[in-house]
Amino acid sequence: MRPTTVTKMKARRTKWLPIAIGCFLTAAGLIMLKHAQVVTGGTAGLSLSLAHIFHLKFHYLLLMINAPFLVFSYAVMGRAFTLRTIIAIALLSLLTSAYPLIPYPPVPPLIGATAGGILIGTGVCLLFQYGASLGGSNILALYLGRRYRINPGKTNFLFDCFVLLISLSAYSLTSIVLSAISIAVTSAIIAIYKKTNSEHRHKDLRSLKAVLHNKRSDR
Repeated sequence: MRPTTVTKMKARRTKWLPIAIGCFLTAAGLIMLKHAQVVTGGTAGLSLSLAHIFHLKFHYLLLMINAPFLVFSYAVMGRAFTLRTIIAIALLSLLTSAYPLIPYPPVPPLIGATAGGILIGTGVCLLFQYGASLGGSNILALYLGRRYRINPGKTNFLFDCFVLLISLSAYSLTSIVLSAISIAVTSAIIAIYKKTNSEHRHKDLRSLKAVLHNKRSDR
């Protein structure tokens, strides 16, 4: 096997492993919220709410709702990003479909809502970092962030509020309040990630400009 081929395989493993971990963290967060009767945001949360209202399978709804967003993603975000997103959605659907088989210890709802929000926010940020998403509002948030520099955390928060409104008829007031806490935690993590990532990029750009300026001065 050629060295270049080995290098490419290592690079692919380096990219796909964090994506898999991101899906696992998100699935763990969704399972935690489902057991706590808490709604999450995004297309995952919308799928959970509709599954609860219409007694349908979550993983089927997740794939159906994401279909139009994936078409949009292919048009504006590119083939590679869309392919990684499709695989991430499929993996998340597979992981969440196994939740009845996973033993879940009793956890206070507030702790479950907060911990679930942290897991989902961390998982989504990991996917963002390695050029993937979970479709739906994630795609929209990334597109608006790149095109108009709108913080993805804000876009996700607005979409999640829409999901909460749909969930009002399906969940109790306590569940809605806990859901709002979970969504706020997830959106805050995404917003912090975006801000930190932007600061690092600006810092790297300033460093590059300084290096180029010094090289010109030395001539």
